[in-house]
Amino acid sequence: MGSTTFDVYTVVDIFLLLLIGIGPKIALVPYLDATRDMDDAAKRLVTRTMLVTAGTVGVVLLVLGRLLTKLLHFSTGALSIAGGLILVLIAVAMVRGPTDQDTKEQLAGRDPKEIAVFPLAVPYLLNPAGIVVLVTVSAEAGSFGHIAIVFAVTAVVLALDVAVFRWANRISDHLDEGRMLVTEKVFGFLLAALAVQLVLNGLDAVGVIHLVSGH
Repeated sequence: MGSTTFDVYTVVDIFLLLLIGIGPKIALVPYLDATRDMDDAAKRLVTRTMLVTAGTVGVVLLVLGRLLTKLLHFSTGALSIAGGLILVLIAVAMVRGPTDQDTKEQLAGRDPKEIAVFPLAVPYLLNPAGIVVLVTVSAEAGSFGHIAIVFAVTAVVLALDVAVFRWANRISDHLDEGRMLVTEKVFGFLLAALAVQLVLNGLDAVGVIHLVSGH
């Protein structure tokens, strides 16, 4: 994602990565579980708070990512490794699947706005893959124009989030829970592969290994 290769193909790659990193798929099943017993007003509150929180944090990371890497003295390679390791934990949880008792214990007595911020906004909606992409783009962008393009791509993904979660609220009572769980487990396996790739990319970036390009 360096400035010398910031072309239409890079933009498409960033869009696909952000679709995973701040898109609706990882957060959808946890969102439906968390809001299952809420009324419509509470669901709207959770949806709005979740989207605003994830979007705000994402924009902050995009704007201040380069500064954060310098202030905290970490490389984008180290960030990629850390993001991959955390994403592995999320992927394992998706594949294993929490029990109903686990979910009830986590959500019992919590304010809907708190649930919307954690765990729904972060780390489910804005997950480690999204954090890695946004900070890396910020650190490696060659100009403000590049940042503006990624900001626009992020806005498109967030608009998709709004549409998906509003749709989910309308038809949540009719969704097949079994099918949702199956797709979540399959996606968990794919996320595990992405997590491993993030770690490998990070190790390559810091010089521990050398990845051979497949292109």
